[in-house]
Amino acid sequence: MSLRLSTVILPYRRWSEGGRQAWQRAEELGFHTAYTYDHLSWRSFRDGPWFGAVPTLTAAAAVTDRLRLGTLVTSPNFRHPVNLAKELISLDDISGGRVTLGIGAGGTGFDATALGQEPWTPRERADRFAEFVTLLDQLLTEDSVSYEGDFYSAHEARNVPGCVQHPRLPFAVAATGPRGLRLAARHGQAWVTTGDPKLYENGTPEQSVQAIRGQVGKLADACAEIGRDVAGLDKILLTGFTPDRGRPLESLDAFVDFAGRHQELGFTEIVVHWPIPDSDFAAEEKVFEQIAMEALAQLH
Repeated sequence: MSLRLSTVILPYRRWSEGGRQAWQRAEELGFHTAYTYDHLSWRSFRDGPWFGAVPTLTAAAAVTDRLRLGTLVTSPNFRHPVNLAKELISLDDISGGRVTLGIGAGGTGFDATALGQEPWTPRERADRFAEFVTLLDQLLTEDSVSYEGDFYSAHEARNVPGCVQHPRLPFAVAATGPRGLRLAARHGQAWVTTGDPKLYENGTPEQSVQAIRGQVGKLADACAEIGRDVAGLDKILLTGFTPDRGRPLESLDAFVDFAGRHQELGFTEIVVHWPIPDSDFAAEEKVFEQIAMEALAQLH
């Protein structure tokens, strides 16, 4: 399968002050998908502007025609499957079937406590995630759903007419642990990783590649358990969180080398952050655009 190049546009700019232009430019540059983070706030951006993911993607759908749109990632931290399903079906309709839902278990950041709750333990996050994905899958594929779980319930929740994409919009499941990988194998049309977070500070790019190779192998095992061919599952790498950090965006050659090493591991999509000055995602805009327009030709 040929490699695709996508981007993630953080929702920190007012729509009238560069927000709209970024999404339109992403389409002009030929990116396969433009994603955004689905957080209430995030790390160093907490005290500055930050907008909601679904309204942002809805606006982006209205000013683009071909570009796929998605979240990287939505989590149970502040979402409930019933109203999320209604928003996703609406977004899929408005975009003409161009939406991918990136979905993960959530972490311990600001989203984990913004609604006034105590942060969930890793075990509870995994338990909630399993129920969240299973119920959301059902809500997006059936007209009426009733469900009573340990964490989530639905009573005759209606989702007519359903998604434009059939049987539902695709899930890109972010996971590295065994339970999450099993969810990706069972419910995902794609799997997402950022690499091994333990290597971010002191690891090497070579160690990172080895760790990610191990993740791909465990995904294959999870697929084999249910008789699914792992080759049929797209594999997405969200960059910026491996020991390479921003180096792949320093030049076209650096990116081609980085992407090629991960393409060899079976990745079908590489996602790069849209440059943000004075942040962890700072990059030279001209180089970024050159990568967008020229890198894939060197990788196919």
